[in-house]
Amino acid sequence: MKKNKKCLGCGVVLQNENILNIGYTPNLDNPYCMRCFKVKNYGETNQVATDKEEYLKILKSINKEKFLVLYVVDILNIRENLDDIKKYLTNDIILVLNKRDILPKSVRDEKILKYIMELFTFKDYIIVSSLTNYNMDLLYKKILRYKKGNSVYLVGETNAGKSSLINKMINNYSNLEPTLTISNMPETTLNKIKIELNNKLTLIDTPGLIDSYNIIHHLNSKYYKILNTKQEIKPKTYQISANQSLLIGSFLRIDYIEGDRNSFTLYIPNGIKVKKVNSRRETLKELFYQEYDIRFHEDLVIYGLGFIKIVISGKIGLYLDKDVKRFIRKNLI
Repeated sequence: MKKNKKCLGCGVVLQNENILNIGYTPNLDNPYCMRCFKVKNYGETNQVATDKEEYLKILKSINKEKFLVLYVVDILNIRENLDDIKKYLTNDIILVLNKRDILPKSVRDEKILKYIMELFTFKDYIIVSSLTNYNMDLLYKKILRYKKGNSVYLVGETNAGKSSLINKMINNYSNLEPTLTISNMPETTLNKIKIELNNKLTLIDTPGLIDSYNIIHHLNSKYYKILNTKQEIKPKTYQISANQSLLIGSFLRIDYIEGDRNSFTLYIPNGIKVKKVNSRRETLKELFYQEYDIRFHEDLVIYGLGFIKIVISGKIGLYLDKDVKRFIRKNLI
């Protein structure tokens, strides 16, 4: 067996001894593990778990090296506590809000950045789209400006788009061929992957930060592709009166319990079906239930799905898996 040869797609050490373990390939001359081969060629999406303690070891090793870090975040799913990354990293961090292409074009970047900068402190901030190449040149300039040494790490949660971002930078700023595995499944990159773009910059990709509260970990795999949409979101607005409800997919119900007639605008992937019904209907009431008092101009965020913009105050009831993160914030848009 050839020792320590790594998969070009996910970075895990290749092995040909146990088909059930990560890194398996029937032939060690292959550049990809079987899992990455199936993702790239057949679109299969078998989820592989990454050990959280191992991930924390990786973050601690990054912290020791003091190189610049790009913290890549899905712009549709901005965490309530983005600053938590600083528990593990004292490095200079550029917050990279990725997937700009999925938000409506009418939304102004300046408003989102102002909102973020009022809540969180990082070395710098930028909104990009690796899909459309939006602001990639500006990101590259920021990296060259702030980097300490040639190496720059990328960290972020699963499916934030780190690998896609690196592949776009490979296309833009090197003579290399893009090799990283990109898929709709969570936890695709399983180890550090080093890519020397040019004599000025080496990018190091890391495994996705696993957040068990993300809704993608609690849904059938058929939703992976829908939740990782590449289409611009078309917001859905519903005028809701008390005792009416919204059924969202097969996993979320929102009851409007009390308040004046209200406006709910959903910023969620277009492929998720939504239906307005009378609250007497029993659908999805077997899910965990929790009530929230909403104030004027607040969002209900369902982590991994998106958010619902609510215009005026009222009380809502939420039926959703108890392990999915949800929180209230002031309107982002």
